[in-house]
Amino acid sequence: MNPFDVKYGADKLKQPINFIGLLIVALILAYLIATKGILFGLIAIALPVAAVVLNRVFNIPFLGFIFVFIMNFFALGITRYLPAPLGLTIDGLLVLTYLGLIFKNFYKKVDWSPAKSDLTLLAVIWYGYVLFQLVNPEAASRTAWFYAMRGVGLYMLLTIPLTFILFQDVKKFDKFLKLWALFSIIGSLKGMMQLFWGVDPWEQAWLDSGGAVTHILFGKLRIFSFYSDAGQFGAAQGHAGVVFLIIALNMKSNKKLRNFYYLAGFLGLYGLLISGTRGAIAVPAAGFFLYLILSKNIKLVLLGILAGVSVFVFLKYTTILQSNYQIRRIRTALDPNNPSLQTRLNNQAKLKVYLATRPIGGGLGSAGNWGKRFSPNTFLANTATDSWYVAIWAEMGIVGLILHLTILLYILLKSSYYVFSKIKNELLRAKMNALVSGYFGIMLASYGNGILGQMPTGIIIYMSMAFLFMSVKYDKQLQNEVN
Repeated sequence: MNPFDVKYGADKLKQPINFIGLLIVALILAYLIATKGILFGLIAIALPVAAVVLNRVFNIPFLGFIFVFIMNFFALGITRYLPAPLGLTIDGLLVLTYLGLIFKNFYKKVDWSPAKSDLTLLAVIWYGYVLFQLVNPEAASRTAWFYAMRGVGLYMLLTIPLTFILFQDVKKFDKFLKLWALFSIIGSLKGMMQLFWGVDPWEQAWLDSGGAVTHILFGKLRIFSFYSDAGQFGAAQGHAGVVFLIIALNMKSNKKLRNFYYLAGFLGLYGLLISGTRGAIAVPAAGFFLYLILSKNIKLVLLGILAGVSVFVFLKYTTILQSNYQIRRIRTALDPNNPSLQTRLNNQAKLKVYLATRPIGGGLGSAGNWGKRFSPNTFLANTATDSWYVAIWAEMGIVGLILHLTILLYILLKSSYYVFSKIKNELLRAKMNALVSGYFGIMLASYGNGILGQMPTGIIIYMSMAFLFMSVKYDKQLQNEVN
């Protein structure tokens, strides 16, 4: 076809009927915005965008998962500007991606075999226990269960099989790393804007409506960027710092990409520092420790231990840089007499008495924000858990806590075994070492804060689990390319 004969959008607008039709639509939209409010206009604008997304997901299911990953970073932050349950978009996009897979292969059977893994089985077992919580006689609200179970079990159940199916090519795994690094850099830059120039009017409104209680301490702002809170921001950036610094340190070629990962890594650690989140310091501490162990380099291990001891002594036994607020706040994490720590220990002592006769817990969604919203007059709703593991223990009992820790430790040990002895490609081994080290850091930091099930860390961790279990497959792909 002659390219000069092709009709484009501008050419179609030259036709009077199309131009008049567009003008009528614009006038109707303007009238509705003027009478119904700006929210209606935003919805009207979003509808065609949603239609395009739907079309792309059904044609290319991999893009659906990319949309999930993007929204995973920004959904909660956007709610400060546009009050709406945008967290549910993650659920919707995950389901749409599954539907896209099915309709893409409508006339042939979907190949689910890549998802046949012990990791998928563990996700099913864990979600089975989450479903069991529906019949927990102690549960005060079934509605709270619906909201709470998403971060606790549903995202893990939906994310892991999709990752196995859609990321079978190692090159797609590399795309995941680049996207993660990019959004982490953006997150740190946004945090730096809050630190140096202050928050914008919408963020100030969020602080005024209750966020200031936990985010302005002694007149200092705890940086939260576009994440749900400073705790999640600090842990997520510490996670990125560990992963991308390890990758950059082991990348011998591709100087531009190596510098890109260095930037993401250092900005990640800086984001952790300015967040004022003391518990998040466990992410780099544990993450780099495991990296050194799995690197199998004795000199590097000794050097790392020396560096770790030096940092500990600097924070614990000196007052150097005490005038810096971020350093001063991190030092309080090493104080066993810290009032915040004592309060947490007292709450755990109360929970121990309460849970002594409740082996399956007080019901999923009974503690924390969901408890305050749906069952505000109950014991669990009025007893702060503060920790991911303490929340699991309180809501799902000692049975749930043991099951959860067993699953997490199994994944950690098997992944570490792959990194230590199975993967031959040096750069891939470093990337997988970075993922398992970051995972270990998040595991430990989740004792101090409810990190693991929150966005964006939860989805990233579940994807990382699948990547680690596919690492041997990726290694064979790279060996075949070399051969």
